[in-house]
Order: sequence, then C-alpha cells, then structure tokens
Amino acid sequence: MAEAHPDTRCGFVALIGAPNAGKSTLLNALVGSKVSIVSHKVQTTRTVVRGIAIEGKAQLIFVDTPGIFVPRRRLDRAMVASAWQGASDADLTGILIDAKKGLDEEAQAILAKAGDIKGEKFLVLNKVDLVGKDMLLDLARRASENTTFAAVFMVSALTGDGVEDVRRWIAQRLPAGPWLYPEDQISDAPLRQLAAEITREKLYQRLHQELPYQSTVETESWKELKDGSVRVEQTIYVERESQRKIVLGRGGQTIKAIGADARRDIAEVAEAPVHLFLFVKVREKWGDDPERYRQMGLEYPKD
Repeated sequence: MAEAHPDTRCGFVALIGAPNAGKSTLLNALVGSKVSIVSHKVQTTRTVVRGIAIEGKAQLIFVDTPGIFVPRRRLDRAMVASAWQGASDADLTGILIDAKKGLDEEAQAILAKAGDIKGEKFLVLNKVDLVGKDMLLDLARRASENTTFAAVFMVSALTGDGVEDVRRWIAQRLPAGPWLYPEDQISDAPLRQLAAEITREKLYQRLHQELPYQSTVETESWKELKDGSVRVEQTIYVERESQRKIVLGRGGQTIKAIGADARRDIAEVAEAPVHLFLFVKVREKWGDDPERYRQMGLEYPKD
C-alpha cells in the first residue's frame, strides 16, 4: 500500500453503459494506457477491469464493467450482473451514452435503472465529435429528466477531447483517504490477464465478422528470461473445429498476424521484449463451464 499525505483522496469509479458505448476507450484514455479491451465487436469486456490514475493528490480507481444489454445466455447474465454490481460498489458512477446512437432502447433501459444506484452519478456523452451541438444539448436534457446527475460531460474518448475535465472533476469528488495502490501501478489485473485480454482484442479486430462471440484466450505460461525478455504462451479456445480453422487461417497467416499485433501491445504493458506463442484449441461448450467463469472473475449463474 502506498504511503499517502493527510490530504490525499482515493475511491472507486464505475463506468457503465451499453455495449460499444466507448467505456473501454474512455477508461484507457483516463488512465493513459491500455488496461481494457477495445473492439468493434459488442460485449467484448467480460470482466471488471480496474484502471488506476493519479490526478493531483487523488488516486482514481476505475472499474470498467461489461456492457449492459438484454441477456440471452448464461454468460450474458453473468456479465450484466457483474456490471450492476460494479456500479453498486463504487463511490462514483459514470453513465456513458453513445451520443451518435442517442437514447436508444439500451440507453433508456440503463437510465431507468440508474436511479437505483447509490452514491453520486455523472453523465458522459461520448463520441460528441460526430454529433451537432444542438443535438447534444437536447440529448443531455432528455437523459437528465428522470435521473439526477452531479455533472454532465461531453467527450470524445477516441480523441481525448474533454477527458481531462472528467478526470479533474472525479478527483475532487472522491472521499479523503490513503491511496490503495503504488503510484506507478495502472491496473490491479495481473500481466497474464492483461496479456490475454490484448490477444482477445486482436482476435476480434481481425475476425469480428467471422468469429462467434464464444471464444476466449488464456495465458498458459509467462516466463521472464535472463536477457530481460518475456516468453508468453497463450491458448485461444473456440467451441468448434470450423472456428479453429478460421483463427488459424490459410497456411497459418491469420494466427501469425494476430500474434504480431498482440506481441507489440503486450510488450508495451510488460515494458520488455516479448516472445509470444499462440495455440488454438477446441473446447466444446466452454460457456457452460463454471471454472471458466471463475477465471474471468464472474459469478456462475445457476439457472
């Protein structure tokens, strides 16, 4: 635990919203480093990922929750339950709305339930660079009709516009107290987990139209070598042989490209050269395996 000055602040901040609202992009922008998966494929954030930022004498611990949507499968139910639990446990909760989509059915459902969240809430309209000012003001007004927000922010998480204002405001609203993490730590997720998330991100970016949602990545081995580099072995699990062939690609070209992209980002977070070895295996019905849920930090729904 980091030693803190008497006037330090520290607290947890949950970010909730519909899939693809930009929560992970905003989290990475607030922290200043990649700590959460970003993909055009919906529902890619499965576990609650904590990103840690320092603003003045305040330590901000961000909780990036899975996107909230209408659950249809066991994994869906676990993810949605995790999202609302993350909000209920936080000191502050940011409700993120995709300004381009506006108050669609998913956004309205989240706003309707947001009133049940204890503690202070703030509204973040994201992707404002894609919407006119008049539309933004009307959107902010309508979003605030039935829910009280302590502040409203208009940002572009992708470009970083307005993100600094959000971070400064949060720092002032957190409770007084000692920091919970060392000053140079950006996430409480182990490097093995972050590495697996990075590879899963690259997998979806490369194959988001072809690969079903039921795939996962596990870091099987993380070994620091004498020359300062790291040898990482990961397994990509899919549910059918046909999916395995898609991931491998003709002559192994697809898996090589995924590995090259992932290796660069893993090396950045590990701050060391990385030798990445990827394997693809079929694990039928892994979405019904309680052990997989525990590894992802999710409660296993029994019904």
